[in-house]
Amino acid sequence: MNTTPEQLATSHPINNPSLSTLADEHRHTILPLGLLAFLASCGGGGQSPNVASEPAGTPTQREAARFLLHAQFGTSYAEITEVKRLGFEGWLNKQMALPSSLSGWDWLKSKGYDAVDQNEFFFNDQPTNYMVWYQIMASPDQVRRRMALALSEFFVVSNQGIQLNWPGFAMANYWDILCQHAFGNFRQLLEAVTLSNAMGSFLNTLGNQKEDARSGRQPDENYAREVMQLFTVGLTQLNIDGSPKMGSNGQALETYTQQDVSQLARVFTGYVLDEDGPKFKSPVPPFFDILPIGYTRRPMRLVEGLHSPGVKSFLGKEIPANTSGTASLQMALDTLFNHPNVGPFFGRQMIQRLVTSDPSPAYVARVAKIFNNNGQGVRGDLAAVFKAILLDPEALDAASLKSNTFGKLREPMVRIAQWAHTFKVKSTRNTWKMGAPTWSAVESLAQSPLQAPSVFNFFRPGYVPPSTPMAATGSTAPEFQLVNESTVSSYINYLQSILQRGIWVRAPELAGNPKDPTSTDGPDIVPDYGFEYGLTDNADTLVQHLNLLLCAGQVSTQTVGHITDALRNESVSVSAPENALRNHVSRALLFVMCSSDYLIQR
Repeated sequence: MNTTPEQLATSHPINNPSLSTLADEHRHTILPLGLLAFLASCGGGGQSPNVASEPAGTPTQREAARFLLHAQFGTSYAEITEVKRLGFEGWLNKQMALPSSLSGWDWLKSKGYDAVDQNEFFFNDQPTNYMVWYQIMASPDQVRRRMALALSEFFVVSNQGIQLNWPGFAMANYWDILCQHAFGNFRQLLEAVTLSNAMGSFLNTLGNQKEDARSGRQPDENYAREVMQLFTVGLTQLNIDGSPKMGSNGQALETYTQQDVSQLARVFTGYVLDEDGPKFKSPVPPFFDILPIGYTRRPMRLVEGLHSPGVKSFLGKEIPANTSGTASLQMALDTLFNHPNVGPFFGRQMIQRLVTSDPSPAYVARVAKIFNNNGQGVRGDLAAVFKAILLDPEALDAASLKSNTFGKLREPMVRIAQWAHTFKVKSTRNTWKMGAPTWSAVESLAQSPLQAPSVFNFFRPGYVPPSTPMAATGSTAPEFQLVNESTVSSYINYLQSILQRGIWVRAPELAGNPKDPTSTDGPDIVPDYGFEYGLTDNADTLVQHLNLLLCAGQVSTQTVGHITDALRNESVSVSAPENALRNHVSRALLFVMCSSDYLIQR
């Protein structure tokens, strides 16, 4: 196939074939080490051309692509066309109305991970990786999955921190909770998260008991502290725009005290696993008792006799003595949900995950107001909140493309999910055994979904890169907490290991993962570069194509020049053997995905 630029424009029309001029003075080299320059200066962006034949207000291709890359993991020409046809809000309404696709729990079961055999899946947490990477790389309802991933970095549960039978299924159910409630209400999501087995194990609600004067036992305070500090109200009282309220002494006012933590901890007592069903013995020594898998899909069960019956006073709310555990939980969660901090606290972090690392106070305030009231008197409407984030003028307007303070570092796991969606990645054996992440300095993403090192996520929302101009202004850039000399080079190495032939898998035809090599080991999660093969003899067209789909046309002319010059030095005819075509396309992808213009998403 020999596709000319003119044919490409016909089959997949790209506005402005000669790449519009960008603000080069604020751009960087294609080497990823140059991405650190973003901390000092990062402006520029593509100017979208006007299309006279389209109705006024119709998004350009670049505007549509930019919006799509905020709203989901990847984009395509068909989706760009659909956004242009329906408009931003119309397209988003359509996507949010889609039912949730195959759940993580059901996917694991369909792959045989509920088997009771020598693989010991009832102890094995590797299936969590297979499940969640499949969900973000291949699920059709990208918008819901993108929001769920953002929520997973707010309501953090890590696969590394739970001690349960069937950990893969427990984590899959937690992921399903996030997907199910992604466009629901924050209050219902908060309750589902609180009562999930995975969260119960991770933050010690599971098995937490009432105080006992004779033994000196006190309720565990872990969840009480984190549900306030991280999941609802934060450490300091906030104005609607996310700025801290200040006391007469010039210091930020604290949201809660240690006494509030101790009192709230009593609410989260009395919860145990809902173990209904017969236990069985593991088939290998030492023959442990194993719970039936069904418990992983049910919330924790309250045992009233283990619940603290005393008065519980926190955040100005008093729950009377002898209030039932169920009623106590409802009153506590209602109190947290209705706290004025929740809108700006939650809203700012969702803006950070989806659009920009250091959102303006005005942007935060607009989103927080929608959290407080969706326009119909409903508080906590997550669909309305996410729409407010994605449709905000600061997320859509061209002015932010030229701002030195707007944008975010693409998270490593989002980069791989984008690659997967853009190039229609498939598992040849349909097992999707994406391996457990490595944290080496040689070849690593330094990030994997549901694998945060702690409840504080992979990075802090208030992280400010030290010894940079951003530090002087207090500008936050959370994702840069992952960036150092090791992670920059290990990311390049990781890309080199997957872009050409796909992701290597041990025994891809098996559910289990043998320790020793097998004859079928090799690339199994593989991309489709068929369309790109037709562009290999025209470096300008190939880079233009990747620029639109991966970067929404935001690659600078300087970076485009570097990449196209490098590709021309190794020109490949479209009639060349497939191996040569694959090498050429993967080389172009490596250049783009390692460039600062790609790594900094606007």
